[in-house]
Amino acid sequence: MVDKEIVLTVHGLKKLEDELELLKTVKRKEIAERIKQSIAFGDISENSEYDEAKNDQAQIEDRIKKLEAMLRRATIIDEDDINTDIVSIGATVQVKDLEFNEIVEYMIVGSVEADPYELKISNESPVGKSLIGSRVGEIVEIQIPDGITRYEVLQITR
Repeated sequence: MVDKEIVLTVHGLKKLEDELELLKTVKRKEIAERIKQSIAFGDISENSEYDEAKNDQAQIEDRIKKLEAMLRRATIIDEDDINTDIVSIGATVQVKDLEFNEIVEYMIVGSVEADPYELKISNESPVGKSLIGSRVGEIVEIQIPDGITRYEVLQITR
């Protein structure tokens, strides 16, 4: 299986690196201490605290492996390299929803960094994929679950 490239902004890279550091330095120690304490309760064959701590340990180690793999495959989008003539990964695009006459601003990011609550949409999402390559003034039709929506690209920034 070919590993998929991970596209990150500098901010996204820092966020993943910080999470990895926290897991390796703080969470591992916390879990080790919980395991040590649960062993002190006696027989581990019927020790729910021990089982829970071991499960948590496995989840943390799995997340560490995933983060390390993502960081190895990461391609970093440098803000200075973002072209504001067309919508691309790393760009912030202001669009007008022509159906609802609303203006919204999205940052186009890789799928790992996407967070709809922060208006960071994936370049692989229907909206992100449709906006990539468009220019200011263009009207983009986007197939969404409810049908087709139309956005006018108003502004592209870094």
